[in-house]
This record gives sequence, structure tokens and C-alpha cells, in this order.
Amino acid sequence: MKTKLTKLFMEFFDSERASGIILILCTVASIAITHSYFGNGYSDFWHTKVGFEFGDTFSLKYSLRHWINDGLMVFFFLLIGLEIERELYVGELSNPKNALLPIVAAIGGMVTPALLHFLLNRGTETSGGAGIPMATDIAFALGVLALLGNRVPVSLRIFLAALAIIDDLGAIIIIALFYVGEFSLLYLFLALGIFAGLLILNRLGLTWLPLYLVPGFIMGCFMLKSGVHSTIAGVLLAFAIPFGRGDNKSPSYKLQHFLHKPVAFIIMPLFALANTSIALPGNWIESLTTSNSLGIFAGLFVGKPLGIVLFSLLAVKLGLSQLPSDVFWKHFIGVGFLGGIGFTMSIFITVLAFSNPEVVQSSKISILLSSLLAGIFGFLILNHQTARKSNPSSV
Repeated sequence: MKTKLTKLFMEFFDSERASGIILILCTVASIAITHSYFGNGYSDFWHTKVGFEFGDTFSLKYSLRHWINDGLMVFFFLLIGLEIERELYVGELSNPKNALLPIVAAIGGMVTPALLHFLLNRGTETSGGAGIPMATDIAFALGVLALLGNRVPVSLRIFLAALAIIDDLGAIIIIALFYVGEFSLLYLFLALGIFAGLLILNRLGLTWLPLYLVPGFIMGCFMLKSGVHSTIAGVLLAFAIPFGRGDNKSPSYKLQHFLHKPVAFIIMPLFALANTSIALPGNWIESLTTSNSLGIFAGLFVGKPLGIVLFSLLAVKLGLSQLPSDVFWKHFIGVGFLGGIGFTMSIFITVLAFSNPEVVQSSKISILLSSLLAGIFGFLILNHQTARKSNPSSV
């Protein structure tokens, strides 16, 4: 029986597909401008400082790039958190048996790339980049899958979306645990205090969204000042907002529905423009042979598909889960490569992991090339498999 897709999931899928196309255009435009006559001015623009200060004790004055990465991206993580919440309550992850396969696959797709990067970089100053190849970019992965149209089994789309969502959750945990800046226990307690208050409002049955959004904004500011990345506040806020029955009257549904378009067509393109102004140095090919660049490439292009497929195979062989009736292992190999499209979260972790501009630059180049190759391989494998299925005479 065909897997039923909720209206909200279809909206999520459609927005991510469109966002993937916009992200590609913004990335190409950003790289082109960087290498044009306007390159220096373009790069300086993203370093322009804006904000405000309260005396000498509290400052919120950062560069435009910082505001995008630490401010606007909170809304991206809020949307991801709401999607995770929906999946846990009424989606694919609400059924333990259905949830187990993408969960196990996601674990394999995080552990294996991190291990490959660590093995190539242990004992070096770039060992902190092990988290870079762990994440899957939902927008790009679903965008590539969408290019195949209706030939792709519905259950495979849901599997990839669930895998990417769990993957993002893992990346969020990694950011919270290992990529903490200058730590302030006071601000962290203030942020967690607001979160506790929001949970109380939830338990009291209050559903007016401003009661959650206004304190949530303050929580994000405190989280930013605590040293823990402010985007974590977006995820915490998502789980504090009442889910109810998950219908169109639910505060969680309303907010998720509202955020789709701004995140897909404003926030993500701005993130791409601000973070892909990559000026290729004269020795950029040589920079790809460093242990860090090789670790990123090995993690995204080799570790991702290897971990996803092997862990999925293990789960099925042990009887913990089963393949959907319309999905074959070649589908999983293709999806495994799509999981190697790291882009957004990988670049995001890169700017948290490294302070050396040259290392950041070479990491971004490696991420882009690895993601491009992974996307092409994933598309070709899935295109070949779905073409054979739609034309049995060619088998």
C-alpha cells in the first residue's frame, strides 16, 4: 500500500526542492561575483558591522555574515525543529518500526564520515573539523531527488527526508556539545530559564504564538552571549511550542507553515550568498590535498554513502527493520550519495570549527566539490535505477 503523505510534508518537500534550485543559483552567483571586479567590495560588504550596544556590558554588534549565521539561521533551525517534532508525533518517525531504518541509516551516515575525517586528521590542528562531513543538506538532497520526478518511490522520498532530519538533529547536538565559543554560565542559565518558562506555558495549554516567540527571541540572544550557538535556541523553541493534534489549528503547524517560504526563499539564499564568496587562490588545487580537505572529501563522498548503506543493510539483516516494498538496495546507494551533499550545515560547522581564513576557505572548496560529485553520482544511480523500473524491457 502506498505510503500516505500529509499535506504539510508535501509543502515541506516542495519548498526544499525549490530552495535547492535557488541555493544553486545563489552559490554560482556568489562565486562569480567574488571573482569579478566587485569581488573585494562584495566580501567587505558581508563583514560590515551592524547592531546595537547597551553600555559596556551587553553588545549585539556583529558583521552581516555573523547576523545571518547566528541570527537568521535560528529560523532555519526553528523550522527543522518543528519538522522533527511533527515527524515524531504524526510522521514517519512516530512509528518505531518505520523510524528505525532512517535512524540507523542516519547514525551510519554521521559516524562513518566523522571517523574517516578523524583518522586523517588526528593529532593535527584540523581534527576539530570531524563534524563537517557529518551533515546532509535537506534542500539540495531533496532538490536533486525532485529532478527525477514521479519515478522516485514515495517511500524513498520520505526515507531521505527523515534521514536528513535526523542527520540535522545529530548535527545540532554536535554543535551544542563541541562547538561552543567563550562560555558564560550566567547567560546559559538565563536562556534555559526562559526555555523552562516556555515549557510551563505549553503545559498550561496556552497557544497564543507571541507568548512563545517574544521570549524565544530573548532566549536566542542569551544563548548567543552564553557561547552556545544561538541556533540551538531555535530548536528548543520548536519543542516548546504546542503541537496539539498537529492539524491546521495547531500553533506548531501554523508557524511551520508560515516559515516555509521565508526560510526557503530568503534566509537560505542569504546564507549561501554570505558564505560562498570563495576566492580560489592560486594554489587551490594544492589546498585540496591537505589532510582536512581530504577528510572532508572522504567523509562526504565515501563515508556518507558507505555508512548509510552498510548500517541500513545491518538493520535489515538483523530483522530490526525492513525495506519498503517499492525500494531496492540500488535506491539506497543512490540516496546514500545524496546524503553526501553537505553544503549548508557543513559550511555552517566549518565557520564554527576553524578561525584560520585559509583553512575555512579550503574547507568550503572541498565541501562544494564533494557535494557536487556526491549529488551527480546519486542522481545518475537513481536515474538509472528508476529508468530500468519504468522500462522493464531494458532490464
